[in-house]
Amino acid sequence: MDPNSKRKKESPPETSRSSPFPDEVLERILGLLKSNKDRSSVSLVCKDWYNAESWSRTHVFIGNCYSVSPEIVARRFPKIRSVTLKGKPRFSDFNLVPRNWGADIQSWLVVFASKYPFLEELRLKRMTVTDESLEFLALNFPDFKALSLLSCDGFSTDGLAAIATHCKNLTELDIQENGIDDKSGNWLSCFPENFSSLEVLNFANLNSDVNFDALEKLVSRCKSLKVLKVNKNVSLEQLQRLLVCTPQLTEIGTGSFSQELTGCQYTELENTFNHCKSLETLSGLWEATAPYLPVLYPACTNLTFLNLGYAALQSHELANLLRHCPQLRRLWVLDTVEDKGLEAVGSNCPLLEELRVFPADPFDEEIIRGVTEAGFVAVSYGCRRLHYVLYFCRQMTNAAVATIVQNCPNFTHFRLCIMNPGQPDYMTNEPMDEAFGAVVKTCSKLQRLSVSGLLTDLTFVYIGRYAKNLETLSVAFAGSSDWGMQCVLGGCPKLRKLEIRDCPFGNATLLSGLEKYESMRSLWMSSCNVTMNGCRQLAREMPRLNVEVMKEEGSDDIQADKVYVYRSVAGPRRDAPPSVLTLSGL
Repeated sequence: MDPNSKRKKESPPETSRSSPFPDEVLERILGLLKSNKDRSSVSLVCKDWYNAESWSRTHVFIGNCYSVSPEIVARRFPKIRSVTLKGKPRFSDFNLVPRNWGADIQSWLVVFASKYPFLEELRLKRMTVTDESLEFLALNFPDFKALSLLSCDGFSTDGLAAIATHCKNLTELDIQENGIDDKSGNWLSCFPENFSSLEVLNFANLNSDVNFDALEKLVSRCKSLKVLKVNKNVSLEQLQRLLVCTPQLTEIGTGSFSQELTGCQYTELENTFNHCKSLETLSGLWEATAPYLPVLYPACTNLTFLNLGYAALQSHELANLLRHCPQLRRLWVLDTVEDKGLEAVGSNCPLLEELRVFPADPFDEEIIRGVTEAGFVAVSYGCRRLHYVLYFCRQMTNAAVATIVQNCPNFTHFRLCIMNPGQPDYMTNEPMDEAFGAVVKTCSKLQRLSVSGLLTDLTFVYIGRYAKNLETLSVAFAGSSDWGMQCVLGGCPKLRKLEIRDCPFGNATLLSGLEKYESMRSLWMSSCNVTMNGCRQLAREMPRLNVEVMKEEGSDDIQADKVYVYRSVAGPRRDAPPSVLTLSGL
């Protein structure tokens, strides 16, 4: 379920046409539909289908916690057992959103406790979650099984201790990239001694020392454990002991990979990995060093996802590892692998579908090493199935991008981040317009696009004209005038999220999307030329939109520093801090 379907689904369809199927048959048929979009579509056929879809749905996805209220959700879907809920805008990841912006989960939990006491799964992203909320969750949902917290804040390991203590049927605890007060690793000892239902345990991004005895006993009891991702404080020797207990794992996130081992310890670790026959995903490998990478080779045969985002490998180390990964579909690396490492990707990974290359040090402008267009081109020649890329580099050319998309025309996600703002084609000194023109002309399935480098309005003309399936567009340090973005908002019929920062676009851009915003999830504009009067005009003309302006300390009353626009069937929110001005025509 998304914010855009709620407008249609809050009231039943006007047609009174009835379904030829009995209710029980119809609900069973609808139960076979797994896509939220498909279920939303069938609910519009007639009143009977609307009601059947309402009563048979057990999972709900909400892309913006302020697009709807928990009361409306509970009234529309009375049998929900699984909720996925997103909160703050994505730019909170870059500290562009005030820490006290909102998105507190507590009000949702209070309603869920009353309407969904049978709730089993809760998956939160960029929400504020306090220890009190985690304890409330643990005490009020006796059948609760799965908790996933991604990029959330406000809680500590005390909250995790409450979950471990009270959730007797827990199968999944997935804690990723959160702003957590990491007091200690003793929360692992709070699981009851007879607890054995865990299938997924991920605490890779916690920093405190681990109560290893408690961890070892826990994973030994949980015979159905499939995913185990530990933090960097777990040594290689301790990892070996854990893997002996869990040969059935399909996903492993290791701890530190730099401990000095004796010959006997090395052999034991190698033998242990050799017994990990079911391994499909490997991550962690903090501070991995060349002497210990070979212990992984026996376990790499069936790997489909290799995440080296914390391992600053050199090109030859990556090349040696990839020779043992013939089934790889997804690969995340740091740019320390350089172009030579990416050449090895092209040579060894013919099945690769997703590649992400992150900067090891994004703030060091004097850095010499890294990846260039040459590495990207090499990958495109060897990995023709590639359809998702996130690529951080310091130089690129129009010709290289044209070659890449010619080799890989099935891109659905193309996120190119040239780290020097306003960087032209370094060979010709021309803007990068033709590069992104080639992307949108060639890749007809493109859904997400991030543009960078020196760009004029021509890039956005191309996007508006050719990107007919584009859903998310991210723009930074680019553009010449409002006309370019007006072309995007006038085209791109499936656009749902538009993110703009540090661009010359102003009120004309903001107000050109009046017909588009009804079908979009959100618009973000920061450090642009938008004014408060422009925001007020948008709020007046589109009264069902929430228009929020985040003011920085010391800013004037004319400019709108950061603007966040989204549609809501719940009206203006009531928990905005003083730094967030909520403008609404309702």
